[in-house]
Amino acid sequence: MGTFTTSDGTGLFYKDWGTGQPVVFSHGWPLNADAWDGQARLVADHGFRAVAHDRRGHGRSDQPWQGNHMDRYADDLAELIEGLNLDNVILVGHSTGGGEVTRYIGRHGTRRVAKVVLLGAVPPLMLKTADNPEGTPREVFDGIRAGVEADRSQFYWDLSESFYGFNRPGATVSEGLRRSFWLWSMQVGLKAAYDCVEQFSEQDFTEDLRAIDVPTLVAHGEDDQIVAIGAAAAKTAQIVKDATLKTYPGAPHGLVGEFEKSFNADLLAFVRS
Repeated sequence: MGTFTTSDGTGLFYKDWGTGQPVVFSHGWPLNADAWDGQARLVADHGFRAVAHDRRGHGRSDQPWQGNHMDRYADDLAELIEGLNLDNVILVGHSTGGGEVTRYIGRHGTRRVAKVVLLGAVPPLMLKTADNPEGTPREVFDGIRAGVEADRSQFYWDLSESFYGFNRPGATVSEGLRRSFWLWSMQVGLKAAYDCVEQFSEQDFTEDLRAIDVPTLVAHGEDDQIVAIGAAAAKTAQIVKDATLKTYPGAPHGLVGEFEKSFNADLLAFVRS
């Protein structure tokens, strides 16, 4: 574990486990690198180097007023990769982290990148528009902002239910996982949490996706209540030149239960291929 200081003076916390080809993980909103612990340990146990950072404003990283936008997130990732002198990197992004990974390639290319994994990722565009009718209405994101602003503690607790699909009939609810989600979420600063909603919902990543020219695994739960699969993975897999689409019937947005086991197997097979 360590701290890396970006060019604008922001300290980023990161984990660095194992040795070998680097697998760099970018987490979703409003979480932090801990959400990737299972997958980081998995790849490190199989001969890879797992690196996972807390996005600025999140977790144990600094909470600056400035820079809470997708371009800066991507540049932070680039500076971390360059600062650790990582090459032949496998980038893995979940949800907002998928946007971060995609924008990184749009801004910095694939000179250091070998493969990409996008899990439940927000690209190409979450927001419902005339050109993106499969997207999510703006009112939903306005509701997220209102919830974060009014009572973020209760909002995050409630969000954990749909995030992991625990609101579905017959779901096996993990009280512990809901508590973990709440704890991770409460570590993000209010400014960063609020600003990031616009970044994951309104950014159009289409041109960034077109810049991806390495093998890409696009993975998505078919019952994702957070990032609509029709506006996300289904379109991403058509845009990215060398993409493999893997969907999981009945699976939610967050990694849990059999969904996590299935994804872990697919992740390991992909990074080893």
